[in-house]
Amino acid sequence: MIAVIQRVTEAKVSVNNQIIGTIQQGIMALCAVEKQDTEKEVMRLLERILNYRIFADSDDKMNLSLRDITGGLLLVPQFTLAANTNKGNRPSFNAAASPEKGQLLFSYLQQQAKKIYPCVQFGAFGADMKVSLINDGPVTFILKS
Repeated sequence: MIAVIQRVTEAKVSVNNQIIGTIQQGIMALCAVEKQDTEKEVMRLLERILNYRIFADSDDKMNLSLRDITGGLLLVPQFTLAANTNKGNRPSFNAAASPEKGQLLFSYLQQQAKKIYPCVQFGAFGADMKVSLINDGPVTFILKS
């Protein structure tokens, strides 16, 4: 799995002009499932997102995790992250999981996130979403499991 995580002061996702997920300070994560991914990779990525230390401590060092600050988490499915862009002018999606597998594992990610973290919201798999955020820093990282 691949995630682009962004430290945000706020973020929201909407479908058909209806807000379906919104958070204040925390992490917005764009998540992609690759062909070889299993539930093990989903859990590894979720734990990394929750524990990645990208928030400032009292000394203004990136030393605190999302869990430490009890921030919001917005998980948004985005299969295009799995694209191969190494050659040509058009992305290849050969590494991306099938839509069925992607939906299955994103649903698993949703279920597990709800179980282990209280402040989580989600985008909608396969929907035409509009995502807006205020990136804090900006601070952005790519995580892989």
